[in-house]
This record gives sequence, structure tokens and C-alpha cells, in this order.
Amino acid sequence: MRFCSIASGSSGNCIFAGDGTTSLLVDAGISGTRIEKGLNEIDMTTKDVDGILLTHEHSDHIKGLGVLARRYGIPIYATKGTLEGIKKCASVGKIPEGLCHVIEADAPFALGGLFIFPFAISHDAAEPVGFRIESGEKRCAVATDMGCYDSYIERQLTGLDVLLLESNHDVHMLEAGRYPYYLKRRILSDHGHLSNETAGQLLGRLLNDKVRHVFLGHLSRENNYEALAYETVCTEVTLGDNPWMSGDFNITIAHRDMVSEPVEW
Repeated sequence: MRFCSIASGSSGNCIFAGDGTTSLLVDAGISGTRIEKGLNEIDMTTKDVDGILLTHEHSDHIKGLGVLARRYGIPIYATKGTLEGIKKCASVGKIPEGLCHVIEADAPFALGGLFIFPFAISHDAAEPVGFRIESGEKRCAVATDMGCYDSYIERQLTGLDVLLLESNHDVHMLEAGRYPYYLKRRILSDHGHLSNETAGQLLGRLLNDKVRHVFLGHLSRENNYEALAYETVCTEVTLGDNPWMSGDFNITIAHRDMVSEPVEW
């Protein structure tokens, strides 16, 4: 398996996962040009992509979708609610007939040699999901845009080799920042985004001997910064009620404007 963040942040998200035979993107929230350039950096091209998995219809997850669909005819896999939301987004434009495939949370499906497990997440979107992707015993997942987590989410993210986990904001920066009150309430709600502290607490419940790499992603441009997210999550893991120290694992930031170093296993 191979996993790489092309871009991750509040301004745009696009993640690559593949097994050497089948290649997928999770979200296409940056321009088609940036996606192509990012894929080129890991010796891939957009023509190599076999499908795009969409978490939800917000613009930072679908910005480049229309261009990729029309130019390359890449199949799109999303829930009914997400697809209906995309139809209302004028900036995406018309998606060619037959490219959209409806999926459901908790209804796994195969795509080439990969098995995809969509799972429901708590976010203020029509029908949002995260994704666990498996090839044999190898497992990776993308879990962002979650206002909260519970035992269901923990089960979906158990036994992973690689995880990209949301670490969106620092609560104090958000509360003291310039965002309007309604937006602060939205972000802090159970249908908003995971804070650094909450991400660290969740991660402490997921870590095990199998974990190879954890990416912290979807960082807010306004209410977070990389060093703070990293230190907060690591502190929560190390001081949490679990047998692990943060230094026992590879934990890095999935950058907003840079392609991450691919993880292969």
C-alpha cells in the first residue's frame, strides 16, 4: 500500500491511496492543476487514478472535482446526500453522465484490488463519511471533518497501519480569534471539527503495535499552526490513559501547501 497527502487543510484537501494496481483520491478540494502536480511528485498522474472518494460536498473537498471528472472521466463515489449537494454547487459544473456512483455508510464495496469501508461522521454536511481502505491485511483511513467521536468511530479506525486524522483547531485560538460568534459555535459543536486536544485523545485510544504512521490533517489556517497541533496531540497521547508515548510512533503534519512524504508498507 501507498498513502500520501497531496494537500490537507481548511483551504483544500486531497489524499492519495493505492496498492500498486488500483489508485484512489479521497476528495478533490484543490485545483486540478495542483492535484496533477502533486501526483507527479509521487511519480503518478491523474490518468492513473481509478476513482475519487468524496467525504462530503463542502468546497474544500470538491474544488477540483468537475475539472477531473470532465477531463479524465474518473468515477466518483459519494453518498446520495453528497451528490445532491454537489449538484447545487455551480462552481463544480456539470459532471458527465454515468460517472457518479452512490455509496452508503457501513456498506463496503470493492474497487479494483481495494476494499472501501465508508463510515458515518458527525459534520454539518448532507451525508458525510470517512473512509477506511484495505488491501489484504493492510489498512489506512481518512478521518476528518468530525465534530465528535464515539465508540462507532473508534471501531472504524481500529487496526490501522496509517491514519490521517483531523486536528483542526486550538480551542483558545479559536475563542480569541476574529471569527464571528456563529462560526465559532459551529466549529466547536458536535457537527464541526476536532480540536487538537480531542484529536490527541482519540488517537490515544487508537494506537497499537500495528500503527506505522499518523498524519495530522485539516489544520485551520486561522486557528491553528503546525507546531501547536503536533505538540498538543503528542502531549495528549503521552499523558493519556494508554500505554503509549507519542515518540513510539511516526506522527507528522499533513501540510496545506506541500505534498507529504509517501508512506509505503
